[in-house]
Amino acid sequence: MELTNFQEKPVYISTHAIKQARIRRIAFPDYVKKIIEHGKIKRFGKNLIQFKRRNKKGSVIIIVEDIGAIMIIKTVERGN
Repeated sequence: MELTNFQEKPVYISTHAIKQARIRRIAFPDYVKKIIEHGKIKRFGKNLIQFKRRNKKGSVIIIVEDIGAIMIIKTVERGN
C-alpha cells in the first residue's frame, strides 16, 4: 500500500509496520504520514532512514529502508 511520497519516491508500508503501529496504539495512516512529512530525519547504515517526532505521549520513531526507486516502512516504534 502506497502511503505518501518522500524525495519523489513512493513510500510503501510493510505488514509488520502496520501490526506494530496497532500494538503501540499509533494512529496508523494519518500520524505515520505526518511524521514522514514533518519529522526529523536521521540516516544510518547504508540505506536506512529514521524519522522521529515528539508529542506529549513520547516520541514515535519510524524506520524506513531506501531501496533505489521506492522506500519501505519497516517498523514503527514508540520512544521516550
